[in-house]
Amino acid sequence: MNRFTLERAENVSGAVEAAVSTPAAQFIAGGTNLVDLIKENVARPERLIDVTRLPLNKIENTPGGGLSIGALVTNADAAYNEHVERRYPLLAKAILAGASAQLRNMATTGGNLLQRTRCYYFYDTGTPCNKREPGAGCGALKGYNRIHAILGASEQCIATHPSDMCVAMAALGAIIHMTGPKGQRTLPIADFHRLPGDTPHLDTNIQPGELITAVELPPEDFTRHHAYLKLRDRQSYAFALVSVAAALDLDGTTIREARIALGGVAHKPWRDTEAEALLRGKPATLENFQPVADALLREAKGFGHNTFKIELARRAIVRALAQAAGLEHTP
Repeated sequence: MNRFTLERAENVSGAVEAAVSTPAAQFIAGGTNLVDLIKENVARPERLIDVTRLPLNKIENTPGGGLSIGALVTNADAAYNEHVERRYPLLAKAILAGASAQLRNMATTGGNLLQRTRCYYFYDTGTPCNKREPGAGCGALKGYNRIHAILGASEQCIATHPSDMCVAMAALGAIIHMTGPKGQRTLPIADFHRLPGDTPHLDTNIQPGELITAVELPPEDFTRHHAYLKLRDRQSYAFALVSVAAALDLDGTTIREARIALGGVAHKPWRDTEAEALLRGKPATLENFQPVADALLREAKGFGHNTFKIELARRAIVRALAQAAGLEHTP
């Protein structure tokens, strides 16, 4: 482990100022991902800024009818919050599908948004990885790539984003609030995470010194018709091979609105609004779900060991939509 300094921020502006003054500084709260990365010599911060005492741990109604979740709200507190459970059960289920109870008690909302890939090659400093060391190459491209991306990948990187929480937030259309050296700003979650392209070392569009302060959930809650389906190698404490967050707004059996986000398949939670539009105005039937799954995966590409994920995702999408609609379905 490399040497670093640790200091505690007393307010948001002080935290931002401290981060800006040291290029290799990083914020730390629960530390459930960052500490692992430091131990593995993947992250080498010179300065850690402890933000756990900042007043960012509240869940509050917003003037627009939505809900604001502070960046320091733990995953456990978010999942079991009465407002989240009642108004955004899709999010509660997704959070509880991730990690272990112990980790959820420590991990924070802001940290979950920023957690990094679990690609084997990213963690193994003895192998090439463009995300860890730009220009080094990608060991996963022709290596063992069972857990890797089938959508949105590049020749530079085929890693996947690991979060369950973010997949549900993508389906719900969450807004990320940040404060940085240029003041406050917001980003839709669809624009927060990046595809790898030629810069796979950049996971998000957060700017240097910016601190996530909250996540805002819009009023549309999809309480009656939703499903979070996570397919993984074991039933607990495993990252998704494929996950699907599905939310429907039904008028009788007719679909007024549909949201579908995929996890475990790309460098970011994957959502395709053109594919979702195929469902609007149509009856909620298995026959109408299949073309949407085909559209979502029309550009999917396997890299050998992970090619099975294309068909796995196709079936998972149909199954999640069927569960959301309350239909019987055998995958």
